[in-house]
Amino acid sequence: MELKVRVYLSVGWITLFLMGIDLFVVSPLLPFISEAYNISSAMTGWMVTVFAVTYAFFAPFFGWLSDKNGRRALITFGLVLFVISNVLTAFAPSFFWLIVSRILAGLSVASITPLIYAIIGDIAPPNRTGTWLSIVVSGHLTALWAGAPFGTLLEHFLGWRSVFVVMAIIGAILAVVNYNIWKYISKNNSARNLLTGNLLRMLGSVSVTTIWAISMYALYVYLGAALYSENRFSSSEIALATTFYGIGAVIGSLISGQLTDRFGERKISKVTLIFLTLIFVCLGIFFTSGDWIYFFLFMWALVGYAGFTSYQARLAVEYSNDRGIVMAWNNTALYIGITLGSMIGGFVISNWGYSFLPYVCSVAAIISFILSTQKVQETKKESAFSDT
Repeated sequence: MELKVRVYLSVGWITLFLMGIDLFVVSPLLPFISEAYNISSAMTGWMVTVFAVTYAFFAPFFGWLSDKNGRRALITFGLVLFVISNVLTAFAPSFFWLIVSRILAGLSVASITPLIYAIIGDIAPPNRTGTWLSIVVSGHLTALWAGAPFGTLLEHFLGWRSVFVVMAIIGAILAVVNYNIWKYISKNNSARNLLTGNLLRMLGSVSVTTIWAISMYALYVYLGAALYSENRFSSSEIALATTFYGIGAVIGSLISGQLTDRFGERKISKVTLIFLTLIFVCLGIFFTSGDWIYFFLFMWALVGYAGFTSYQARLAVEYSNDRGIVMAWNNTALYIGITLGSMIGGFVISNWGYSFLPYVCSVAAIISFILSTQKVQETKKESAFSDT
């Protein structure tokens, strides 16, 4: 059984790592793609936009479908589509087909990422849900700091098209592996009709993730620019800073699983939001205090992503019969939060400068904590009524 568990978690980790690479590798390649198709950088930025919009729109549909009909077929379908989309990205004859390829990529990842979270939640023992989810989430977070170097290195030696060819090859292997590995995982037959109050409760729950994402990405999107503007960091120092952040994110995800299984997913998800608020205040105070910034960036990511992972575990427990769709809605909420965070961050920078960003993020973290607390009270109230 132990070997089977390791295989499940390894396949989940590698699959989510590849999905993360596909998400984070495009940005550093945009200048080379822009040159290849003789278009502006602003136009190539649409590759990222259409991917994110497609993902956010279709993920809940695939989540709902997997709750009713099983996850294995949809994960395999997503990986096959992933291969097709990346081959098309690599050899697109025009910019139009390049955009089409990224729409297909967003569609493919929408049918893979939330369903991997859901299927791991399905098979995890009740006292190990947090740990198992934290392991596979760390695969996606590893891509956060490994994606850009991976893409840049391959581009340097083989050109930018090779990046998508390599991802297509790995995706084809994973399609076969995932099809076989989840063969004996039974489908969830208890999915409910979501045209009920349960959908509203679910959307209320994932709103916590939206506000959390605003708190994280309002600053992270502009982190490099802020470090350059406020600290006069060189490109190598900015790279080192983001590496500290990335390592903190992975470690935070992993340790949160152990803490969640020991102390409970509700308690850890709330405590991390309190600490996240305090760390943002410290970031605001010590942002220009030299090497201390590396420590606070590490702690920011560690606490922030520990909270994200523990909240994923909490959703998996609270919505055990609708795990696929709640994970999908949670990922949609994440993308909405990232988009809103980048917009809010840009507004703050334009009006008050970079130094105000950490404090704005701390306010968002407090709001996320309040929403999380209200949700717990609501659940308790429902449980009280059901017991009477």
